[in-house]
Amino acid sequence: MGYLSSDEINHGTAFDGAALQNGREILFQAFNWESHKHDWWRNLDRKVPDIARSGFTSAWLPPATHSFSPEGYLPQNLYSLDSSYGSGYLLKALLQKMKQHKVRAMADVVINHRIGTTQGHGGRYNRYDGIPLSWDECAVTSCSGGLGNRSTGDNFHGVPNIDHTQPFVRKDIIGWLQWLRKDVGFQDFRFDFAKGYAAKFVKEYVEQSKPIFSVGEYWDTCNYTTSYRLDYNQDSHRQRIINWIDNTGGLSAAFDFTTKGILQEAVKGELWRLRDPQGKPPGVMGWWPSRSVTFIDNHDTGSTQAHWPFPSSHVMEGYAYILTHPGMPSVFYDHFYDWGNSTHDQIVKLLDIRRSQDIHSRSSIRILEAHSNLYSAIVGEKLCMKIGDGSWCPSGREWKLATSGHRYAVWHK
Repeated sequence: MGYLSSDEINHGTAFDGAALQNGREILFQAFNWESHKHDWWRNLDRKVPDIARSGFTSAWLPPATHSFSPEGYLPQNLYSLDSSYGSGYLLKALLQKMKQHKVRAMADVVINHRIGTTQGHGGRYNRYDGIPLSWDECAVTSCSGGLGNRSTGDNFHGVPNIDHTQPFVRKDIIGWLQWLRKDVGFQDFRFDFAKGYAAKFVKEYVEQSKPIFSVGEYWDTCNYTTSYRLDYNQDSHRQRIINWIDNTGGLSAAFDFTTKGILQEAVKGELWRLRDPQGKPPGVMGWWPSRSVTFIDNHDTGSTQAHWPFPSSHVMEGYAYILTHPGMPSVFYDHFYDWGNSTHDQIVKLLDIRRSQDIHSRSSIRILEAHSNLYSAIVGEKLCMKIGDGSWCPSGREWKLATSGHRYAVWHK
């Protein structure tokens, strides 16, 4: 759709969910790749008061329905809530507790693919006999061994991919999403592997199931030079994410993989990367901040999978950036609960400052410095921050130091 300088120019807010309009979302990813081994619903139940106190508005839970793999990403019986994370009874108790503490529960919606129960066409396990949503081979894309149409997105290899062009499939998925919302108690949705099917289907699913907030995982490879060095210009990368959001009718936010990719290179002494040629932040956050969910790591990029990890010695610099900036930041479980009290408390302090200074997804930003070892910016005209080991502080006696740590500092008026 071309370069976007402001979400308000091209988009009214008529279809926005309340959360997107408000822009004061702070997400918590409440699991990692190993969580299924640790009686997870019970573990989270104990942490709900702290999650609420810290200021998180929504906690993203791992896939809660029956799965072929313990992590939950190979779903089979979508209506069974007994998973390796715990029983349906424990899940509902957790969601009830979250509701009492005013933290919304975000369901991980895995609807790109589904493991079959019985062999059908071509001897493949592409039928779903004997369980709810007992689809036949027509529900599976032709490119993944079914009798449906070709996929409207990328193929998730090795498993049957769901054909979202089939009206009966969409009707069943909408019914299931409405069940997750109304009966189970989830309020927000995270769409897994959103590259796998057209964004227009996400638009339909959100319109029909009405989550308070939704976010898609459109994970695309960044632009690299031949020597595997990250390009300075990632405009085509962020444009692809913007196009996906646009094709959902702006009804879903997206994880800002562009910012993640740039930020984790920038903190290694290349902080000049954090200002684009127009003087704006270089990720999705710089073009459509009210739809950008920023993050440092997740269960795929970090945790024990570590497909694309943020440099560990710079994690607090990363949080000092995303927790003071526009967009809607997300904090990863490992950093918050497994890295010790100091990291937990530093993140909480940054969250407190974000809320007390009323920084939100659409807050204004003026980037003041962006050099190899120093980045500084004024956000919302009431907060000022720096990262990097270059020394710097704001001019003007109105600025008071709010917090500081290894290679970062934040001031407010």
